[in-house]
Amino acid sequence: MAEAKAWRVVLSHVERQLRSGDLGPGDRLPGERDLATQLGVGRSSVREALRVLEVMGVLHTATGSGPRSGAVITTAAASGLAQVLGLQAAAQAFDFDDVVETRLVLETSVAAKLAAARRAPATGSELLDAMDDETLTPDEFLALDARFHGLLAEETGNAVFAAIMTGLRAAIETYVQSRAHEIDDWEAARARLQREHRGVLDAISAGDVDEARTRIHDHINGYYAQTRA
Repeated sequence: MAEAKAWRVVLSHVERQLRSGDLGPGDRLPGERDLATQLGVGRSSVREALRVLEVMGVLHTATGSGPRSGAVITTAAASGLAQVLGLQAAAQAFDFDDVVETRLVLETSVAAKLAAARRAPATGSELLDAMDDETLTPDEFLALDARFHGLLAEETGNAVFAAIMTGLRAAIETYVQSRAHEIDDWEAARARLQREHRGVLDAISAGDVDEARTRIHDHINGYYAQTRA
């Protein structure tokens, strides 16, 4: 089994156990050697999977031989739904067209809900101001871009909206950042994205539901249309 794909076997194994309830907060995973033997993968693949899971907040690893050593499932900030979606995204289990379609359905609803309440995130403009910094690399800019979209979902107060955005973030960032390097004129694209971001906030603040929905739809769809191979 290729090492590049073998670590995904470990992710899928942990995801299944989380969904079934066989694993929960405080539970300890078997050691690297045992997991490698059990799943038929190399120990390097186990270590890579554990690293991804730790970054996602699903578990914590500690060296040593005491009761707190090894890989332990933690109570993550994200919900169980976000964890499962994140695991699937990290394992590249989703077709990206499906991710885009999900974003369009979800984020148009988010923008419409916020516009109906005239409730733009209080820190939204500050975040966009930070994104105006011309010294930002494309990856740095797009990491803040992802935070902006997550902020909108969180502002609705709908925990499921926020969890889905959190869970899909790995898949979204992988595509968005990798495709950014294929854009011929990044500065022009960056300026356009910022105009679109501010247009979304303006429509929300004005309470224009239809305009907010249209602007976020065109913003998301426009980037993927520009960068789709």
